[in-house]
Amino acid sequence: MRAIIENNGVQIPVELDSKCRIPLVDVEVGKEINFEKVLLVSDGKAPMVGKPYVEGASVKAEVLAHGKDDKINVMKFKRRTKYRVMTGHRQDYTEILVKAINS
Repeated sequence: MRAIIENNGVQIPVELDSKCRIPLVDVEVGKEINFEKVLLVSDGKAPMVGKPYVEGASVKAEVLAHGKDDKINVMKFKRRTKYRVMTGHRQDYTEILVKAINS
């Protein structure tokens, strides 16, 4: 069973009993989290598409860990002026395990 959820303005495809990384959510490790904003639910037959959300659908997941992604280097450069600026960014994430998809 598959679903697409929305969290912090980001659409995330999830599958039953799979791990995925989502933008940081302020929930303790080991606690369960419930996502009510479900955009699509598919069980292999006809998918249920919401307008904008599927009514009565939810995704239940367990928080496994919090962390930071790999560093992304950002380079600013202007030629002939000796202007070079190098900065970086590490995005915070929450790793979840999808337990149930209710439609």
